Amino acid sequence: MDLRNSRPDIADADVLARLDEALGLIAQYQPLRFRHLVRDVRGIRVERFPTRGAFLPAEEVVLTELTFLARRDISAAPVASSILHEGVHARVHAFRSHVLGGRNDAESMAREERLCRRAELTFGQSLPPALGAPVIERAAASLALADEEVAPTIDWQEARARQDDVDRGRNG
Repeated sequence: MDLRNSRPDIADADVLARLDEALGLIAQYQPLRFRHLVRDVRGIRVERFPTRGAFLPAEEVVLTELTFLARRDISAAPVASSILHEGVHARVHAFRSHVLGGRNDAESMAREERLCRRAELTFGQSLPPALGAPVIERAAASLALADEEVAPTIDWQEARARQDDVDRGRNG
């Protein structure tokens, strides 16, 4: 676990407790996915990032966004769902690298993203209804999107600039 907390207003202990809670949900309700996650990634990094999460293939690391973990207006289920989603990307990456020789195109990215969303949907359905409802709602909405919307091309420089603007506004 690699915590890179750039926000003095967010307590490390709170973030680590939420991460532990989210991983516990995956382990309890989707033990096979949890075993895959443990096998397919080298670690989890928590830091400020323009999206909820990402899989960093060069490092084989799942990144979870710091402020997303710190939020208390949502349960740990959406956090767990995001981690599980990125874990599916890790599994696909390993398969693609070892079996398919690394093939990757826009069409396969949309397919991959839908696979991740279906895993989220299954996870949400395995949770108690109150915990699973927001996970199911978000995954189902994503699955209804067109390919270019479900796996959009992200301008990371623009995304980071927007995040920096938000952080500057927060700091006055």
